[in-house]
Amino acid sequence: MALPTFGKMRLAGIISVLSFGLTALFAVLLPGFLEALIPATFIRGFFVLVPLVLLMGDDFPLVASEGSNGASADEPVSVADDPLATLRERYATGEIGEEEFERKLDRLLETEELADRVDAGDANRRESPDRRERETELE
Repeated sequence: MALPTFGKMRLAGIISVLSFGLTALFAVLLPGFLEALIPATFIRGFFVLVPLVLLMGDDFPLVASEGSNGASADEPVSVADDPLATLRERYATGEIGEEEFERKLDRLLETEELADRVDAGDANRRESPDRRERETELE
């Protein structure tokens, strides 16, 4: 199972909240027993892990790298970025039945085909002015 990934700022926030919470918990529960654990937790969280996440950025193991579609790295990378993978996962976990899976798959493939046609039409429109300019230069 793969480790979850988070955006850089989200991971820094999670570490901050956990560090503060654990420090407060240790201060209340362990005031005399393990006193050294209280400042160690605070220092390790706020002064070691948070700067490490912020400085290393995408190189830190739990930080999501910037996606190919230009998505921000501050958002967790998940299966939701790929609708087909999300649909397959929902079907595999039994969240949706076979009929609903087939219906949604057909709709997804239709929208992808439509998007491909629109992109091809845009490419043809972009080529047309250039082609006209070349034709007028040749005349």
